[in-house]
Amino acid sequence: MNLLFKGIIVYVAVIIAMRFMGKRQIGELQPGELVITFLLSEVAAMPLQGDNIPILASVSLVFLLVVLEMTSSYLSMKSRVYRTMTQGHSVLIIKEGRLLKRNMKMIRYSNDDLMEALRLKDVFDINTVQYAYIETNGSVSIQLKKKYQGITAEDMNKKIDEEFLPCLVISDGRVITREFSLCGMTEEKLEKLLKKENLTPKEVFLMTADKKGNTYIVRKGEQ
Repeated sequence: MNLLFKGIIVYVAVIIAMRFMGKRQIGELQPGELVITFLLSEVAAMPLQGDNIPILASVSLVFLLVVLEMTSSYLSMKSRVYRTMTQGHSVLIIKEGRLLKRNMKMIRYSNDDLMEALRLKDVFDINTVQYAYIETNGSVSIQLKKKYQGITAEDMNKKIDEEFLPCLVISDGRVITREFSLCGMTEEKLEKLLKKENLTPKEVFLMTADKKGNTYIVRKGEQ
């Protein structure tokens, strides 16, 4: 009966803890989130393995881990340096249809890994891919070349032009220069674009741009 009582308490505590942590699938977890998930399972099992471990101690550890994870998530939102240290950043491995072998070697990503990841996205010909990123959780995001994308009603009577990948240039008020070359952006161009919108970087929550000059801006405070 004592073991049954402990099991019920631990089950409820872990369900509540996972609810606070969010609803991601295992394959979508960041490295830190995956570690916390494993630790939660170990800590939750401790009082069920013997009577010498108080149930209160185990439940307290469960919620301590949740607090640590929520604190880490908050710091990741506010500090790009902390986010890069704990999660890394996305790596471009196909750019404008060209495979970036140096980037693949940097993250120890083999050709077999790439082909498998593309097949899981229902892409069997690498030549159809315009851009591909390895995301921080290990998944692959791809954009097909324009002529291989599905035809929409808008495309029926229009010439198909190659399109360029939008890149992140401002995130939560911070200018991101890492991908400036990818979208043909410079600090001078960015300053002119923001001046045209009567904005400063600190007033922008998110901004993307591409080589054609298309931009997308979300101001801080917008829903």
